[in-house]
Amino acid sequence: MSLRTPLSEAKGLGSAKEGAGHWWLQRLTAIALIPLVIWLAFAVAMLGDASYETVLAWLETPYVAVLLILLVAATFYHTQLGLQVIVEDYVHGWLKIVTLILINFLCIVFAVAGIVALLKIFL
Repeated sequence: MSLRTPLSEAKGLGSAKEGAGHWWLQRLTAIALIPLVIWLAFAVAMLGDASYETVLAWLETPYVAVLLILLVAATFYHTQLGLQVIVEDYVHGWLKIVTLILINFLCIVFAVAGIVALLKIFL
């Protein structure tokens, strides 16, 4: 038996006042990814059976490098947001914290690795 009132037990368990912002960021990254993925699909299809040198020359153009960097950044940020929601809803206890840290770490590492690889090709 607890001497705590139901109100004191419920305090701190409600909305953290950040759900709407998280929801909007997820939608904005999804909207940003739509034209980027469509552009990439058409660009890769147009390259078709191009040689390695042709693809490398394409990757070295500034607008392609910028669009690919935006694609990598938006993809991993969108992934992090989506996985965070899943973990917060379905994982509990210490595993939740460990999983969220791991997701954040891996998304940052993969995004940085992709951007560095693109910059290495571009520069």
